[in-house]
Amino acid sequence: MVARSPLDPSAADGGQFLDQSDLDVTFDPQFLSPPDAARLFDELYATIPWRAESIQMFGRTVPVPRLQSWHGDPGARYRYSGLLLEPEPWTAPLLEIRKRLHARRSEIEFDSVLVNLYRDGRDSMGWHADDESELGAEPEIASVSLGATRTFQLRHRTQKDLPRVDLDLTAGSLLWMAGKTQKCWQHALPKRGGKARLGARINLTFRQIHSRRG
Repeated sequence: MVARSPLDPSAADGGQFLDQSDLDVTFDPQFLSPPDAARLFDELYATIPWRAESIQMFGRTVPVPRLQSWHGDPGARYRYSGLLLEPEPWTAPLLEIRKRLHARRSEIEFDSVLVNLYRDGRDSMGWHADDESELGAEPEIASVSLGATRTFQLRHRTQKDLPRVDLDLTAGSLLWMAGKTQKCWQHALPKRGGKARLGARINLTFRQIHSRRG
């Protein structure tokens, strides 16, 4: 079974809760205005030092099916699937978005961001959770989408009777994940086929690296 975005429009900040067991997720489809979303997409697309990385999966080295770049404060290193990311400096567009996130939740200080470029519908992200130890026990992750709309999927790790959640992430939208989400759920962004060529999408996941805090 699949549930398409079971949203409860009762979040205090104007967003919408996803109402599922162990899922602490808020979705705001209008975090950025259309002009700002388009401008930031163009600026990031042109200026981010995109990298084609490889990771370790099941004892094999495989290419990451998208381009990416890791940015953050000095010392905000991040490791996943055998890949160690050293932070590139913050750029003006990244700082602008981080400032807007801080205005939304002033108690959260993001010190890093993973920027992903999905060049077309062939680029994707497999099932996983952002549960690395340096992100803390209950990570706060703010995911901002720019460019083409893609379907974000969530599934519970153990409660197989719960329906998978499918959520269309539009340009300028914000998906905020917190609480037990990474511990209890996995997420993915599947490939998208079809005759029409899908445009590029940029996704930014802002994070906190707790290991550098001692």
